[in-house]
Amino acid sequence: MGTTAAAGPEAGDGPLGPEPERITTSTRDRADLAHRLAAWLTSTLPAGSDPELVEASSPEGNGMSSETMLFTARWDDGEGRRDRRLVARIEPPSTAWPVFPSYDLDMQFRVMRLVRERTSVPVPELLWFEPDPEVLGGAFFVMGHVDGVVPRDVMPYTFGDNWLFDAPPELRRRVQASALRCLAGIHELTPANADLSFLEHAQPGASSLERSLGHWSAYHDWVVADAPSPLLAAGFEWLRANLPDRAGADVLSWGDSRIGNMMFRDGEVVAVLDWEMAEVAPPEVDLGWMCYLHRFFQDLATDLGAPGLPDLLRPTEVAAQYGAIRGRDPADLRWFVAYAAIRHGVIMRRVTERSIFFGEAERPDDVDDLILHRATLESMLDGTYWSRIGLN
Repeated sequence: MGTTAAAGPEAGDGPLGPEPERITTSTRDRADLAHRLAAWLTSTLPAGSDPELVEASSPEGNGMSSETMLFTARWDDGEGRRDRRLVARIEPPSTAWPVFPSYDLDMQFRVMRLVRERTSVPVPELLWFEPDPEVLGGAFFVMGHVDGVVPRDVMPYTFGDNWLFDAPPELRRRVQASALRCLAGIHELTPANADLSFLEHAQPGASSLERSLGHWSAYHDWVVADAPSPLLAAGFEWLRANLPDRAGADVLSWGDSRIGNMMFRDGEVVAVLDWEMAEVAPPEVDLGWMCYLHRFFQDLATDLGAPGLPDLLRPTEVAAQYGAIRGRDPADLRWFVAYAAIRHGVIMRRVTERSIFFGEAERPDDVDDLILHRATLESMLDGTYWSRIGLN
């Protein structure tokens, strides 16, 4: 996460968390990273390439999990010296309170390459994967830069003053339709037509959905450690007790399937990013995440008296559009939206604790106040939330 990846703004000392300029997204020295990256390019490219880094920077607005570095490199490719705009995704240091316990950059590289080679879904060009953590302080991969715009996490795009909020309704409809076409394209890859074994969770369970739930239950246990969350515990109990008996056949599940992890140009997706949550699961897992991660930002807006974007990514419309694209209707999305919200609750607790670790927020008296969307989870569990999003 996602985003880019930790799926949402950091929680902290205000209604939306700390002020954007105070969010810690990296503890590494950028000048040192650039110097080391230039040296690595020299050892990686063919002799005589004579590479140099022209510029390097970090993206703004999204990003909390893996670190992202944007850079322009110049080298001789045999036909003259040329500039290449590139992106490095770097495993975060374990000392910087990472959002997840581990970051499998090799898995992300492999799944992105699979999607790029086997589907028409736009994925950036994958160039190199470097497993040696000594090079930049963590494993990393390098991909081509793509020009486009991304719906912002900070401030959330539902609060206005950004390209998506200010767009005419027809462009927002195009954004949603394009995002769902990409999601359907990803889901064309299945265990029957592609080797997805490296994405299977090593958890007990009779189905991929049960194994996915087991994986996230283990993540929950790691996050809460010796400070249990009554709300999250109740959420996982509800998920296990209400596990759906109907879902679509297993597919490649993107995982962090949200429009904030997509780049757009003229309302069409030009790049699908952030694959660290990829797994094998029914398609409804991605649909529930895409719907809820928009609802997360929408609820933040409406709770503070802003209109937000209520007509975007409504679950019933998402299910109908996706069903028309794939020729099969998804199962009822209510459980899957709750699954997304509860998993996101665990992530938000970790993100808030990360803010506290960096001195950007204060620890609340009630442990469940670490969860920014606590009220949403409570209303989901008591059943009062669903009529708000047309899933009653």
